[in-house]
Amino acid sequence: MFSEKLMKLRRQEGMSQEQLADRMDVTRQSVSKWESGSAMPELGKLTALSELFGVSLDYLVKDYIEEREMAKPALDNDTAARLEKKVDALANRNRIYSFTSRRKIFGLPLVSVRFGHDRHPCRENTAVGVIAIGNFSLGVVSIGLISAGLLPIGMIALGGVALGMISIGVVAFGAVAVGYLAVGASALGVYAVGAAAQGSRVAVGAAASASTAVGLEAKGGRMLTNPAVTAAQVLEFLKPELAAMWVPVRGLMTFLINWIF
Repeated sequence: MFSEKLMKLRRQEGMSQEQLADRMDVTRQSVSKWESGSAMPELGKLTALSELFGVSLDYLVKDYIEEREMAKPALDNDTAARLEKKVDALANRNRIYSFTSRRKIFGLPLVSVRFGHDRHPCRENTAVGVIAIGNFSLGVVSIGLISAGLLPIGMIALGGVALGMISIGVVAFGAVAVGYLAVGASALGVYAVGAAAQGSRVAVGAAASASTAVGLEAKGGRMLTNPAVTAAQVLEFLKPELAAMWVPVRGLMTFLINWIF
């Protein structure tokens, strides 16, 4: 296999992964992925590897060629096209599709996109920009499986206003939400709203637990458990707590209570 051949050639030359990465102008993580078989270098890098180690491209990419072959003269057009097609097929399952806008704001690309089949975060598959979209994203507005930023949206979201299956933020919305204001099926925060809400100050939900709790099942120092309660009654009950809230959070909490009740 290519990965095994590359590792063998590198060791025979007494080179570390860092040294090979420097020669190929890539990161050490890229070399590590080549040798683990989780990624395949592009044709240009394969050509450079064959020249560096003095072996043929056929030897590098064809599994059935086990004996080391010396580098051959330049390939004719047809052979080069077939080889490129094979390399593309081998690399396709690990290809990272990327786009980075030329325009930058405060040194960050306005838009950064990184999508691919590689499930391990690294520099090559992490989108970093003002607007970041990818498997792993970091930006002011970020969208991804794992996203972080001022406004992250993803399976796992970490940031200011976070929206995700699992979200952690100043304001967090999700199936599982943790934050200053947490809203979700399972919510944990200073102020929590959800089916199961646990708050240090205020909790509103079917099952609510906090210093001040509103719900069908409520536990706390002050409790409101009337199932026929109206939004106006809830807001009146929570008036002392609402007055102490940060204004944007108070507005959002008021909206949620009006929407729920």
